[in-house]
Amino acid sequence: MEIFLDKRAVRQIRLSAQDAIEEGDTESLREDVLEAFTEDQVEEIERRLDNGDFFEFLTDCLMEWNGDDVDELFELLETQLGEVGIDLKFEAAAGEEEEEEEEVDDDDDDEDDDEEEEEEEDEP
Repeated sequence: MEIFLDKRAVRQIRLSAQDAIEEGDTESLREDVLEAFTEDQVEEIERRLDNGDFFEFLTDCLMEWNGDDVDELFELLETQLGEVGIDLKFEAAAGEEEEEEEEVDDDDDDEDDDEEEEEEEDEP
């Protein structure tokens, strides 16, 4: 099975993980990771887990996480879910670098729109 986390979910986990790194508290992070998954996804994950408890699974992952690298958390989740047959995919896994690229892409789109409008005005 494949689970896909969209940009919003990835961004929320990243922000929460950064807060956890700064404050040393993973309680909110665990809740935010749980909320990133739909009910159907959680049910499917729980069917595949030996103990059937996604919350406990997340607790174990966070205990294994070193607590100082957000990307490591994503890799850990991906690896642990992979062990139960779930392929975890991320829409914006690179974080800050992709956000900067998106801003540049958005600016490019605006320029393309302006060029199209100019072309339409030139046509008879």
